[in-house]
Amino acid sequence: QVQLVESGGGLVQAGGSLRLSCAASGLTFSSYGMGWFRLAMAWFRQAPGKEREFVAAILWSGGSTRYADSVKGRFTISRDNAKNTVYLQMNSLKPEDTAVYYCAATRVGLTIESGVYDAWGQGTQVTVSS
Repeated sequence: QVQLVESGGGLVQAGGSLRLSCAASGLTFSSYGMGWFRLAMAWFRQAPGKEREFVAAILWSGGSTRYADSVKGRFTISRDNAKNTVYLQMNSLKPEDTAVYYCAATRVGLTIESGVYDAWGQGTQVTVSS
């Protein structure tokens, strides 16, 4: 069973940067079978009073990525397979980026649909002050 633990959130001024990390355990070929090649890790976020929204995703094998339009050019998702860790480098942060950021895993590929992600972390708070 995959377990995800996020870290790296905090308070930052607008225009600043943060890097989030997501440490994964249980990420093995045997646990995913043929779904391994479509295993993707993603970041979602949820602001108070709003629905959870997709931020970015990366294929565990190959490293292809996908981003929400709202973060393109500012955020970068990456992974370190040896450390079983996914990162989200966030630059040029805006107050509207304030949210709880969640790491998630799916065997469906680079999808933005939260309903098909079957493993979630507990979330880490990011607050951007103006």
